[in-house]
Order: sequence, then structure tokens, then C-alpha cells
Amino acid sequence: MWQGTFDGFPLQLIRQANRHPRHRKAAASAIEKKTMGNGFSIQTKTYPLQKEGVKMKKSVGLFFLIVLCCLGAGPSSAQTNPKPSADTEACLECHKKVSPGIVADWERSLHASVFPEEALKKDSKALRVSAQKFPGELGKTTVGCAECHTLNSGSHKDAFEHNGYKVHIIVTPEDCATCHPTEATQYGKNLMSHAYGNLNNNPVYKLLADSINGIQTFDSLNTSLKTPDPETNFDSCYYCHGTEVKVTGTTSKETEMGKMDFPVLSGWPNQGVGRINPDGSKGSCAACHTRHQFAIEMARKPYTCSECHKGPDVPGYSVYKVSKHGNIYSSLNKEWNFKAVPWTLGKDFTAPTCATCHVSLLVDREQEVVAERTHQMGDRSAWRLMGLIYAHAHPKSPDTTIIKNKAGLPLPTELTGEPVTQYLIDAKEQEKRNAAMQKICLSCHSEGWVKGQFARFENTLKTTNEMTLTATKILLTAWEKGLAKGLAQKDSPFNEAIEKKWIEQWLFYANSTRFASAMAGADYGVFANGRWHLSRNIQEMLDWLKLRLPSSEDKTKETK
Repeated sequence: MWQGTFDGFPLQLIRQANRHPRHRKAAASAIEKKTMGNGFSIQTKTYPLQKEGVKMKKSVGLFFLIVLCCLGAGPSSAQTNPKPSADTEACLECHKKVSPGIVADWERSLHASVFPEEALKKDSKALRVSAQKFPGELGKTTVGCAECHTLNSGSHKDAFEHNGYKVHIIVTPEDCATCHPTEATQYGKNLMSHAYGNLNNNPVYKLLADSINGIQTFDSLNTSLKTPDPETNFDSCYYCHGTEVKVTGTTSKETEMGKMDFPVLSGWPNQGVGRINPDGSKGSCAACHTRHQFAIEMARKPYTCSECHKGPDVPGYSVYKVSKHGNIYSSLNKEWNFKAVPWTLGKDFTAPTCATCHVSLLVDREQEVVAERTHQMGDRSAWRLMGLIYAHAHPKSPDTTIIKNKAGLPLPTELTGEPVTQYLIDAKEQEKRNAAMQKICLSCHSEGWVKGQFARFENTLKTTNEMTLTATKILLTAWEKGLAKGLAQKDSPFNEAIEKKWIEQWLFYANSTRFASAMAGADYGVFANGRWHLSRNIQEMLDWLKLRLPSSEDKTKETK
């Protein structure tokens, strides 16, 4: 390694220059703009030396370390200039013209610049892949078009013949599992991966979605509701929850390469978190790691989560923006390092984002692990806050359609708030998850601060559940008095005025108050969409009930 010369200087001398002061004067001669064989060009100067025994003004040792990396002590040219496979090169030849934006995106990605086998050589904490080996030649090339769109075509119903290749349109978690099996497995245990089925296959939630997306018509002082068409659903709830993508046929198109056949897909386009894919897998990695850069820095920033966590039903991003953490992020994030793996608390960032608390591998400055990376997003959450009538412990299974309460409804609580405990995690598991989350908080806050915040949050869960129960009791009275029709009358519980106000009580106002408490965005939980609305809504529901109750009872008396 140390044989030969560089610009007349023996490499052995350069090595000694890093170790012995008496050799530095000779070794520090100027090297003016030398171009290396691997494409590096450097500009250096002669560094003046001080008197013997005094440190040089500049570190010649550091300088020569850089020189040596350029000479070959660092990665080989094969490692620093990774190339795509021949199959991917064939794809790029056409797609640079047909879809230049996609190609440009991919060229900026790590997939385009790293061999999987090289990625495996990193320290365990710095790994971005979890596979230990790769099929065929995959480990020795960059991850490109062919590696993602042809490797598993045999299991894809959307695969088709394309210029001599069997190509599938949709890249799924099962495809990503080739290099990221741990992440794909974790994601499969996540509520998000079941988001399509948990909505579409739950008759109660499906009724709610239909009441929102259905088309209403008016005639003779009455409205009627038509079932929403698929495209409306795909453009609404299922945009985030995911669609079921099916192959419905083929179509022929004229292209620059001549006539070609392509599959026709229903439920497409979609990148929802619970998408049902043509290979039978669930989810879309691109929901968070947007194609074709798949940038970790994008997944770590709150804007990605805001795509589905912004409205009044799931106001995570809206609350985050007005929280102290959100303020720090907005003010200082330009100074943060969103690419580092692992992510070092206090060095790479100074306030949490969504990914900090729920996903990322976090270490302290001594590289001790604070939180392990997880793609099972509920691993650090003891409570389920959103989308349900009452806050409750997280479900054991990501498939919530298996849950049945005493009334036979697929709900994790009774209508009066009691949890269906056999389907929910127990207190021990909740304590474990709270500890995992609090360990992150304790990296920046004192124990007193963290314990106080969590106690306040759990009190908010209690009070918002109580306010929801009050609204529920008013609704139940309306059903009992025949002033509205509910499930007992085989009618939707979501289609009348008082029922819609009841929905707002838990879906908008209770949820917003809980999120505001969990994320320290207190003002949002008061007047923006929180406690003020909870109390006002109860009064309006009660007024609705009282206005109708006397006239109804009078009619009953007249009949008698």
C-alpha cells in the first residue's frame, strides 16, 4: 500500500510525515492542482512551518490523509462510481426521454449511488438495509428500474411483457422487502397497513364514509342519499387509507417504440398507506418515502405526515405547527441534518418531528441507542386517539375488523365508552410503550416535566371521553324518543342533524383536544377546534332535543 511515489515523493515518506515532525518539511512541499485517476482534482499550498518543536499552522497530516484517499487508500473507483445493471440501463435508455422527471428523481437517490453489498458494510447503527444477502447480482449493482419493477413479476397480477421484460407497474412492500425485510415485516403489523380493510370492511365505518361521500338529492322536503361511486371514494377517504388495485383488462397504445399493450388498473393511481396491491401485499412504502428519490429526509419532515394528518379528524400536523416543537422546527430546521443514520439527538436536530417520536433510530452523542428504528408506528404509543368514538388502549391486532363489542358492533368500545378489553393491549404493554416514548422525551426534558406532561395528557383523554359520553347520551335519548332513527331502527347512525353533530363531537373536537394535549399545542385544543366546540356542541345537541321533545310528546297525548 505504501510502495511507489506521488509527484516524486515516496509514499513511505508521506506516511512518516503523519508520524514524525522531522519529515514534515520535505513532505509539505506544494502540490499544485493535481488530477487523480479517479476524477478528483485538488488545490493545495505550501504550509509555513514554525520553529522546531512548535506545531505547524496547518495540519499536514490531515492534508496528506486527504491525498491518500484520492490515491487509493479510500474506496475503489468501482465503489465511488457505482453503475446500474444492464437491465436498468435498458430501461433508462428510453425513459430518459419518455419520463425524464422520474429518471432525474432516481438519479438523485441513494438507490442510484450505492451497491446494496456496500451498504451492508456500514456500522450496524448506520445500516439502511436489513437484508443480509441479495438475490442474483442485485448486491453488486445500484437499485434501479429493473430491480424494483421486474424482480418479483411472477407474483404480480399487474405484470406485462414490455420490450422483452416482464414488468410490473406497482412496487409494493413485498418488493421493497428484498432489501428491507425487517421494515416490511414491521409495517405489516402496523395499523396503517390495514387502513383500507379497517375502513372498507367495517360496516359502521363504511356507513360513515358513505354518509360523507354519497350524493344527496332533494325532493318533497326530503333528501335521499345515493351510494358514492368508486372514483369519489378513491378521491376521498381512500386516498389516504388506500384502494384495492385490480387488473381489469389490457389496452393498446401507440408509443415512440410502436404499439404496446398495457394493463388497465382500477383503484389506480394510489399510494395510500393501506393499499391492497396486485401481489396481495398491503400498503405503500411510497406513502412516506416518495418515489423516486425515496429520501429519508423527506420521511423525517412533518410535511409528509401532513398529507393525511392535517384535517380536523386527524389534526396532528395542524397541532404540531402551533406547538413549541413545531415552532423550533419552523425556525431552525435549516440547520438540522435530516440524512444522518443513526439520528443523533442534540446534534442532528434539536426538537422532535413526527418521525422522531414514532419511527426513527435515535442515539445520543455517545451513540447509545435512545430508540430503535420501527416501522410499526404504534410501538411507542399506549393510546389510540383518532378516528374512534372514545380514546382507548391500542388494539392488539392491526386488523380491527375482528373486534366486536357486547352489542355486536365492530367497535373497540361500547357506545357508552366501556373498552372491549380482550381486543386491546393491557396495562403492562401500555406502560412499556409509554416508557419507550418517555425515554425520547427525557433526552431533552427533566423527569418532572415529562411525567407532568403525560399525566396531563391522560387526564385529557379522560375528560374528552366524558364529554363524548354526554353527547352520546343525548343522541341515545333522541333515538329512544323516536326523534331520530339509529341502528336499532336499522338506519344509519350518521345521516340526521343530531347524529352529524354527535360525529363532530368525537371525530373533530375530542380528537383535536387530545392531539393538542399530546403534542403540547394547547391553544389549538381550546378555541381552534377543541374544548370550546366540545361544550358548545353539547348545548346545541341538547337544544335540538328539547325543541323536538315537547311537540313529540304533545302528539302522543293527542293520539291517546
